[in-house]
Amino acid sequence: MTAIPQSIDAVETLLAGQGYVASRALATVVFLSLKLGRPLFLEGEAGVGKTEIAKTLATALGRRLIRLQCYEGLDASSAVAEWNFAAQMIAIRTAEATGAGDRDALKTELFTEDYLIERPLLAAMRPQPGGAPVLLIDELDRTDEPFEAFLLEALSDFQVTIPEFGTIKAPEPPIVILTSNRTREVHDALKRRCLYHWVDYPAFDRELAILNARVPEAQATLSREVVAFVQALRREDLFKRPGVAETIDWAKCLLALDVVQLSPEVIADTLGAILKYQDDIQKLQGLETTRLLDQVRREVAA
Repeated sequence: MTAIPQSIDAVETLLAGQGYVASRALATVVFLSLKLGRPLFLEGEAGVGKTEIAKTLATALGRRLIRLQCYEGLDASSAVAEWNFAAQMIAIRTAEATGAGDRDALKTELFTEDYLIERPLLAAMRPQPGGAPVLLIDELDRTDEPFEAFLLEALSDFQVTIPEFGTIKAPEPPIVILTSNRTREVHDALKRRCLYHWVDYPAFDRELAILNARVPEAQATLSREVVAFVQALRREDLFKRPGVAETIDWAKCLLALDVVQLSPEVIADTLGAILKYQDDIQKLQGLETTRLLDQVRREVAA
């Protein structure tokens, strides 16, 4: 287990050691979240590194990563804990067959730890080897407002309540990272309980540093062309602009094909690594790809 960093510079160094090149603003809010024990709410486009920050922190600090992947219809039982109804029914049938125990004692016995199936929020409130875990509540904007309201207790008091069992409070608050792609607005009541940061697309130099950290085997010329081309794509009128994750994926695809320099043909063959919608891919066919590549080469040369 690594100690919690005691300065913004230490946070930057900690993250950089895992290949995560953070902006100064992001490193600052991460430091404050760790220092104050406050949940951190990260918003931004898909693929800009919101989820990755939680994974990187868990690895760098030597903590367990507990991930709650959000989706429409997610409820408390799926997020906190569920009762093992099959095991409870077997216990009931066994008690009836053997005539053992009275009904009140059996009822009490059925709602104990032995029959509780632990889900992410409950697991995050338990003591963990190596210290408090990193709890990632990913893509919160996919859930419904009632689930947001349920989260208020967990984020305010770091505890969860199971009606038949009671309230379980974390002896040491987990490190909480919430992410949202902003497909809808998250309620202010939840945001007020968190520190907030908008994770934007990085500037050229930082994205190049990220690519060098994640794909160090790529040649310098190719890396610069890849970053410049992706950044040029983000200025186009696309349905879904590529994120940093797509930049990294594309570079890895080009290396797998032994590409040392971009060409219109190579770009056309590998567009599926950076663009995920057919309408966007069609816009980049033919002359449009050549135009962008020429523009990118002028920028890289400059």
